[in-house]
Amino acid sequence: MGILKLKATMAATLAAIIGLSTLFFTIILSLIDAFSIYTLALFVVFFNVLQWLFAPHIIDALYRVRRVSRSEEPELYEIVERLSRKSGIKPPQLMIANIPIPNAFAYGSPLTGNRVAVTTGLLNTLDRDEIEAVIGHELGHLKHKDVQVMMFVSILPALLYYIGYSLMWSSAWGGRDERSNASIMALIGFLSIILYWILTLFTLYLSRLREYYADRHSASIVEDGARKLSIGLIKIVESTERTRRRIGGTSHMSSLRMLFIADPETSHRDIRELHQASIWGTERDLIEKYIRRKLTVADKIAELFSTHPNLIKRLRALQEIA
Repeated sequence: MGILKLKATMAATLAAIIGLSTLFFTIILSLIDAFSIYTLALFVVFFNVLQWLFAPHIIDALYRVRRVSRSEEPELYEIVERLSRKSGIKPPQLMIANIPIPNAFAYGSPLTGNRVAVTTGLLNTLDRDEIEAVIGHELGHLKHKDVQVMMFVSILPALLYYIGYSLMWSSAWGGRDERSNASIMALIGFLSIILYWILTLFTLYLSRLREYYADRHSASIVEDGARKLSIGLIKIVESTERTRRRIGGTSHMSSLRMLFIADPETSHRDIRELHQASIWGTERDLIEKYIRRKLTVADKIAELFSTHPNLIKRLRALQEIA
């Protein structure tokens, strides 16, 4: 997918999310008590913004993330500062998460500033060049304001979810005087839940597009970045699956799925697809063989509900860049 087409598709997806939300909110407000809906909407928005502002502190506490000094990791500091200059952004704080699976993520808020974290598993799994490509990807998220964009679009489905369930409960437990409106409220509530799922699919699609966009950024600022990131992603998936089996799963990290460079919950599927595509062995084998894999209908359906692109499609996109 070319860069102009990618930008246009992201803009169209974002417009669809906002447009559908605005249209449905307008219909709701014209049919029922606007005050209660406004109150609920303000509460949901306030809660999500508050969560965004303090999320970095929560992430640091839950996943044992700490800031590292230049003397501890001079090479990592050099990579972050050099690639930040190439990206045209202020260098983020460098963090290390004490997590065994290899991964990385960008996060932050106005209260904490931008941060890039790499896991101990990543440092123990990837070579320096591959770590550089992964950090380039995370800096792409910061440059493109992905943390803010995804926070904003996630609020819209959340609003519909809470409005839908609020209306359905109100219709079920309302008094006799309200029974005449109960069926209308129940119907609007049900439609709100349906639209919530539709917007969630749009939000997941936007998340996948922004992963492609960050991949492109890494390839543009890292020398031979497309190849390095491809190899890094494969190593991440392989090591993640081994670690999952050893520690008994990664479901406790599900809240970070959208932040990670690779979704740990899909590592088993990704490993299977890599084997089926014969993407294994030497780097030359990787370059020559991975574009031959044909995606099945099941692959495409599974991707609809994923925060990250199908790994084979992601590798092909990187190959096109290379």
